[in-house]
Parts: sequence; C-alpha cells; structure tokens
Amino acid sequence: MSTQSVDPADRIDFWEEHNRQALVGLTCSSYSQEGLLASEVNVELGDLRLAEIDGNEHVIERTPRICQTLPKESIFVTLLTEGCGVFFHEGGCVTLRTGDMILYDTRRPYLFGFPSPMRQLLVDIPREVFATHCAPGEVSAPILLGRGSAAEGAQASALEAVMNDWVAKQGGEDAAGTQATVLSLVRTLAAPRLGGSAPPVVLSQLAVAQDYIARHLADPELSSGRVAEAIGVSTRHLSRIFQSTGVSPSRYILEQRLGKARQVLTDPGSRHLTIAEIAHCWGFASQAHFTRVFRSHFGSTPGETRPLPSSTRG
Repeated sequence: MSTQSVDPADRIDFWEEHNRQALVGLTCSSYSQEGLLASEVNVELGDLRLAEIDGNEHVIERTPRICQTLPKESIFVTLLTEGCGVFFHEGGCVTLRTGDMILYDTRRPYLFGFPSPMRQLLVDIPREVFATHCAPGEVSAPILLGRGSAAEGAQASALEAVMNDWVAKQGGEDAAGTQATVLSLVRTLAAPRLGGSAPPVVLSQLAVAQDYIARHLADPELSSGRVAEAIGVSTRHLSRIFQSTGVSPSRYILEQRLGKARQVLTDPGSRHLTIAEIAHCWGFASQAHFTRVFRSHFGSTPGETRPLPSSTRG
C-alpha cells in the first residue's frame, strides 16, 4: 500500500484507514510540504504479522480515546532501520536512532514522531502469544532494545535479518520455524527486562550465528571457530546449534558462499568479472578450489554456469 498515487489532500485519511484495518488504529500528521508520502507492506507469519513501513517526516499517535474505541491486544516490536524517531508515552520520552528497537503495548497511548525520512520493520505479536512465548509480565512502559550490550546488538541484528528476509520474500515455506525464531529472539531480548525466565537459546543463537555469517561471508578468514568466538560459544556448542540445519557450521558457510557466487555468475551484468575475481569476492582462497567445490555442489563448473553472450545465442 502506498499514498503516492493518492490525492495529497486525502493521504492522511487513506493512511489512517489502511492502518486501522491492517495494523492498528491511529491518527497521523504530516509536516512535509509534499504531504504524507508513505508505503507499507504487511506479511503474515503464522500468528504474527510483519510490516515494513517507509515514509517521509510525519507523526503517528494512538490516543487514549483510540485505545478505547479501537482496542488492540498486541505487543509491537519496532526496529528503526533508517532515520530517527521520538517515542512519547505516559511515562516520558524515548529517542531512537537507526538500528534501535522498541517494544511497547498497543493498549497504552503513545506518539511516534519521525523528523526525517524513515524506514521501520514491525512485528505485531498478539498479547496471548507474547505472554506464552516471550514474557508473562506487563509491558507497563516501552522498552528500548539493542543497545544494552554487544550480544544484545547481535540479537537485534539477527531479528532484523529474519524479518527482512520474510518481508522481502513475501512469506515462505517454513512459517512455523521462522515464527519460532522471531519469538525466541524477542524473548531473549525482552525477558530479562520483564522478569521472565531465560529462554531456550538454540533458536536465537542459530539466528545470530547465521546473521554473523551473512555479514562476514566475503571474509576469507571466516570459519566456524571465528563464528563461535563472535557469538560467545565453543566450537562444539556451535555444531550443536547447527544440527537443525542438517549441515555443520563449516558446510553452511561453504554453501552460503557458493550460493552467492552462483548468483553473480548467472547475472549477465557481471560478465565483466572473471571467475577468479568472483571466487575471491566470496572468500575462496583460489580459483581451482572454487571450481572444484562448485562443480561438486552444483554439478557444473562456474564457466558452464555463466549465461552465453547475447551475440552467441540462437
């Protein structure tokens, strides 16, 4: 959904009506000369709903009256991926910067202002689901997540990666598994602040490890030992974490590198890159090693995978 094609005079009403049906009842104000320019993608994830929201400078508010007339029994976890924001609530004010995450109860009034263009990812968790899988305590005030420690920052980054992937693909096959990962990460982040018990960590640790691998895939020094050190576990425990994937951490790294290299090889716009350059870009020590493992995995050589130049087709 986008306001781009809507008459500027009608954009606020259009945005409010859409969100009332798709997400939550609120009012909106725009301080841009262009009016409200915003878009929203909503994707279901089992019992949850994910939303990706882009917009120019604006303010949304869920007033006490709206909370009464349009009740919403959810916990929202919002990750600000671009821009900055100010979150006002009955107890005070929280300032957010890019990369920050805030958790809050939709039964309580709030105002969320964005003084510049923004992008956010939001997960809508029904209260019953949150109480069962994340933390039973009341969310009496918004909780800022992601800044507490390096581990918390890594967990927030992993949650962003999982949400981004699900929204980008408009869903996927393993809704139950992805929902479990999202809830595990939220629980890992939120439970200590709400008096909850320590969560089972394997799912959240797997997501953090996979996110670390994705961000360091081009580093030729990336190894299972490096990943284990980064997420604070032993290499033996890392192997246990990866058992659910059916491959070892080292094999997972190799398969991710091969997949990325294959994407480049099949892209006609990358024909200016040599096979050796592509191998180097994705962390392979030599073209010979790259060719050998590529053929073993895909059944063809890197050269055979590249599309023919248009002049030689037909």
